Amino acid sequence: MTEPARPYDLVIVGASFAGLVAARTAAMRGLKVAVIEAKPEAGHRVATTGILVKEAAEEIDIPYTLTKRVHGVRLYAPSHKHIDLFAPGYFFLTTDTANVLRWLANEAMRAGAKILYRARFEGADREGGVFRFHGMNIAARFILGADGARSAVARAFGLGVNTKFLTGLEIEYEGLANADPRFLHCFLDSKLAPGYLGWVAPGPSVTQVGVAVGPGRRPNLKAFLAATDPIFGYSGARAVERRSGRIPAGGLVHPWSTDGVMLVGDAAGQVSPATGGGIKLAFELGRRSAQVIADHLMDLGPPPAVALAAELPGFATKKVMRAALDLALPNWTFDIALGLSPMRRLAQHIYFHRRNAGGLSFAEFEAKLSRETAPGLPYPKASPGA
Repeated sequence: MTEPARPYDLVIVGASFAGLVAARTAAMRGLKVAVIEAKPEAGHRVATTGILVKEAAEEIDIPYTLTKRVHGVRLYAPSHKHIDLFAPGYFFLTTDTANVLRWLANEAMRAGAKILYRARFEGADREGGVFRFHGMNIAARFILGADGARSAVARAFGLGVNTKFLTGLEIEYEGLANADPRFLHCFLDSKLAPGYLGWVAPGPSVTQVGVAVGPGRRPNLKAFLAATDPIFGYSGARAVERRSGRIPAGGLVHPWSTDGVMLVGDAAGQVSPATGGGIKLAFELGRRSAQVIADHLMDLGPPPAVALAAELPGFATKKVMRAALDLALPNWTFDIALGLSPMRRLAQHIYFHRRNAGGLSFAEFEAKLSRETAPGLPYPKASPGA
């Protein structure tokens, strides 16, 4: 067997959100970086809806052509009565998820990282401070596992694994004209989506329609489509893609690191147990993982896991919320609660993180937004003394 060239400083397993952001950051820091990915390309057979909260959009600047800005959430009770939620200054980005991943891959390669597609991680042995990969003529000083909820890196090195999952099914439609594009449409229904919710999310080019359920349950997308067809009229649209996926819902795995190896993103359970949101953390902790690894390898900084430990979320409150959601309360409780102000305040808090509507109705907000952000308007004049 031919001896490998100088080992990579860092090999990242998985061309995921976390893995690609880490690859770009590490390469920009001067590390020799490779990403190994079993799929033929980044963005192949995407298993996530790819909705970004505002905080995720602030971590990574994504080309606007790959996103659609959505300001409101329309939250439905099982009876399909609904409330509209929003907060001035806040937004969500629905994305062309596959092309966002391809863009991230291109950015990582532009920074100097190498991406090895159709390369499956089958384990690695450490010899003299260097990991040699089984079945591949590559070696690395450090391994970062960004290979998803069923991480092969975690299993290979005896690290913690995810055991609690949300399970989702989704279908993409072209031409779903009845889906109001101003809102993320979210459905509470303990029969159709016990432990989580259903959604209709207008995106840049397609509308994503899906349902996810709590641990130990099986989603029934067909039933969700039948129940919501009177609102959206799926028969008038064209289904273009289907996907399924599992979302970690148990919080951080333990242990999430060992000497020379660390997990990040879904592999590490860095996903909200309550909402299933993990892209913001993937961006943030993918970047920070690369930074502390670079500090360690280049400047004899502390072990990366030690440097990063204080920044990891504990998810204590969100684990309590997950336990409450797993109870799957009867539908009549949602129908009653959605009309009460405490439920509105709770939903506003969950979706908009303590921000409120500032006394505006959504119609007033839209009118103000349209008036003050119309293309071609001059910049406001600076006030005296500014």
